[in-house]
Amino acid sequence: MSAFLIDGEWIEPGDRSTIPVEDPATGDVIAEIAQCTAEDVDHAVTAALKAHTDRRWSGLPPIERTRILSRIADLIEENLEELAVLETRDNGKPIERSRADTAFSAKDFRHFAGAPGRLTGTVVPIDGGAHHVYTVLEPVGVAALILPWNFPIMTAAHKLAPALAAGCTVVVKPAEQTPMTMLRLAELCEEAGLPKGVLNVVTGDGRTGAALVEHPGVAKVSFTGSTEVGRTVMRNAAATTKRLTLELGGKSPNIIFEDADLEAAVATAMRASFGHSGQMCTAGSRILVQRSILDKATEMLINATKRVPVGNGLDGGISVGPLVSEEQRQIVLSYIDQGVKDGATVATGGDKPDRSGYFVSPTLFTGVTNDMIIAREEIFGPVAGVIAFEDEDEAIAIANDTSFGLAAGVWTKDLSRAHRMAAKLQAGTVWVNTYNIFDPALSFGGVGDSGLGRDLGDEALHSYCERKGVVIAL
Repeated sequence: MSAFLIDGEWIEPGDRSTIPVEDPATGDVIAEIAQCTAEDVDHAVTAALKAHTDRRWSGLPPIERTRILSRIADLIEENLEELAVLETRDNGKPIERSRADTAFSAKDFRHFAGAPGRLTGTVVPIDGGAHHVYTVLEPVGVAALILPWNFPIMTAAHKLAPALAAGCTVVVKPAEQTPMTMLRLAELCEEAGLPKGVLNVVTGDGRTGAALVEHPGVAKVSFTGSTEVGRTVMRNAAATTKRLTLELGGKSPNIIFEDADLEAAVATAMRASFGHSGQMCTAGSRILVQRSILDKATEMLINATKRVPVGNGLDGGISVGPLVSEEQRQIVLSYIDQGVKDGATVATGGDKPDRSGYFVSPTLFTGVTNDMIIAREEIFGPVAGVIAFEDEDEAIAIANDTSFGLAAGVWTKDLSRAHRMAAKLQAGTVWVNTYNIFDPALSFGGVGDSGLGRDLGDEALHSYCERKGVVIAL
């Protein structure tokens, strides 16, 4: 059984109902977590609110908060292999990906550790000296951080590091499928010296998350997940006028022009489409290929897809591990069936490997048009489709013909074309001759159904702050 954390106390599930946590590569149960109740959520928010009111965290000198955040980064690095193995067992992703995610999590804390001392205000001259006017940045209050199951530790750090740097107290709700690294991270935060009540972790399914979103003591919600659930979060947060950051779904185009370095574009398309078994909101699953190179590029994409290694993420050298659950596998398989019904061709894959665990073979569709369901809806599995285009204008029209707008990729050697495409693509991030490059200093988020607000960067930091104006008559 795994305990949850409220006000510095680790609480065992006791007589609460529990949720099994499975290793998706084997189906084995590796832990049981509590289904936290509405009373537990109220207890956690009350503890966080008291810590905020007492200025238990925000009242510390900035240099002391910097020291503790830096120490969290140190502890993540010192325990990197333990955290990475736990992440892979919990989620199924390749161990190399888990190590990289864990290292990035430490980088998040190290970057935002410098923020407490730079959250400065401004002096505003308004009337020639009759008043002294200035602004200050203050923490928004209690922040509810609701995590997805696809990047458990990294998304936790994306949200937790800037929230703590801004001086907020927090209640974190990890996904019920993948709670283990967040619970371990909370232990490391305690070891680093974070005062009790500043970080609280409640476990459970969507009922726990809903109680957290609706709680009047929560001032800010940062949620990563599906667009459908994100809309529910918006509705439920509206009653108490909460601040929101929503990082939601995507259906990202990865556009390959005839002058591209085709070998690099195809190799990167494999990572963009099938990395983490396609369970990425940025997955470049719409592979747009200029018609003049369609036959050659398609042949290379098919051959590359056939070579993508599949297996248990702990074995090493694996690109596609299992999906997170049997439920998710059935959703992905249903999309593959729908693609065939709509007239697309399964060029390779489309089946379940003959092995235990929740696997789907890397699948590449050809003959895809942008009106097909597999080109319009987020599949969240190792499935990609090739869509032909004639020229820049058609590439832009196809790429932007979506309700989503999280990310896009462009492959070309023409610098002018690269800038033209970047300007016209409706997406929060555009990668040119690369894909899925992130940094704590670079904000990340989308437009349209891909959400609102940003994780990472100063935009994330300031989203956990309120700006107060002070006017003093002289």
